[in-house]
Amino acid sequence: MATRKTSSDDLLGPVTLAVGQEDLLLDRAVREVVAAARAADADTDVRDLTPDQLQTGTLAELTSPSLFAERKVLVVRNAQDLSAETVKDVKGYLDAPVEDITLVLLHAGGAKGKGLLDAARKAGAREVACPKTTKPAERLTFVRQEFRTLGRSATPEACQALVDSIGSDLRELASAVTQLTADVDGTIDEAVVGRYYTGRAEASSFNVADRAVEGRAAEALEALRWSLSTGVAPVLITSALAQGVRAIGKLSSARGGRPADLARELGMPPWKIDRVRQQMRGWTPDGVALALRAVAEADAGVKGGGDDPEYALEKAVVAVARAARLRRN
Repeated sequence: MATRKTSSDDLLGPVTLAVGQEDLLLDRAVREVVAAARAADADTDVRDLTPDQLQTGTLAELTSPSLFAERKVLVVRNAQDLSAETVKDVKGYLDAPVEDITLVLLHAGGAKGKGLLDAARKAGAREVACPKTTKPAERLTFVRQEFRTLGRSATPEACQALVDSIGSDLRELASAVTQLTADVDGTIDEAVVGRYYTGRAEASSFNVADRAVEGRAAEALEALRWSLSTGVAPVLITSALAQGVRAIGKLSSARGGRPADLARELGMPPWKIDRVRQQMRGWTPDGVALALRAVAEADAGVKGGGDDPEYALEKAVVAVARAARLRRN
């Protein structure tokens, strides 16, 4: 996964082009560049920009000479959605990039915005492929590579069992691999995966919560119905929803910093800090408040305060997913 297509592999080169629609791989491409930049200069200024934030002239302003000569990483998400005027600015910059500035363009690929994609390639951008995984075999390959990257051995049966238990979400699969390698010594086999994940209610509950706080209502409802059909207790699902929303609220109100520092401050593992940071997009303080109220109502409903616990959960899942999209709406 995330294989590079160009001969250049300089993380601090002028331009990195991450192409595809797999969010985990796109985020990893960004983190890899940012980590390299901060290793070279701990005070690196990182700007994470969406198309609506990159207006005509903004790029010129961000790349203008600084009195402090600081290193910068400029991340442009959904570059295929940039306006025609801004695309002209970016193309002009590609012809004369500024030293100590790395521009990271995240592009979905395809026909939309292809002119910018072609221009970046012609300029010699370092390219990272981030394709969406749509086939079970691709997810299986991803899991195998995750274990290899962490220097651990897992049997083919264990890899397959993990995919069968976790499902299609790469972020969930990556987290599961990380947990297994941290907790288990020696070769990871199918029995180990079974103890951790197969039929495990907590894993199912948190899958519902993750999809909801990411604003993916349809997927959250699908995961909810599957969880309930397999016997997961409703109270576990409301607990997972509450934890997911509280994590969003805690991290959004925390001061910025490295995952390790935030992990100590908030009592979360560093990998969870990274995940919640991605889930925070679209959330507002009002959204967090609305979601917590919805989860509290559902919790009361599943504990005897309502006639239909399943309906209470569905209502809460939809409310949380909508709250996650307040800023985007």
